[in-house]
Amino acid sequence: MFGIPGKAPVTMTPAAVTQITKLMTRDNRAGLRIGVKKGGCAGMEYTMEYVDAADTHDEVVEQDGARVMIAPMAQMFLFGTEIDYEISLLESGFKFNNPNVVDACGCGESIKFKDVTELDATSHSQG
Repeated sequence: MFGIPGKAPVTMTPAAVTQITKLMTRDNRAGLRIGVKKGGCAGMEYTMEYVDAADTHDEVVEQDGARVMIAPMAQMFLFGTEIDYEISLLESGFKFNNPNVVDACGCGESIKFKDVTELDATSHSQG
């Protein structure tokens, strides 16, 4: 994992912890796997899926009973991200406060990350 020893690669707000724990319990799942994939108008999109177990190379983050697994290909893109869960009059959902994002589309569903070489240099200089 790209990171700092002893520091979680992602954090969750209390609202996200509550929602993830609720989903894990309701659907009897081990947690949620988060990742990124190519797509959207800015180039990349976040992914989330229920999982029954972590894959071998997943980075597992547990916080107050909530568990997320970070897919291997997403680890360097998600380092330092805060996962939140917001509820408004029109929508509710998970929000990713990610310091590695340099641009996003108007709806916030599609993102663009810093150049991969910048991310790699940043993660190594912090470790």
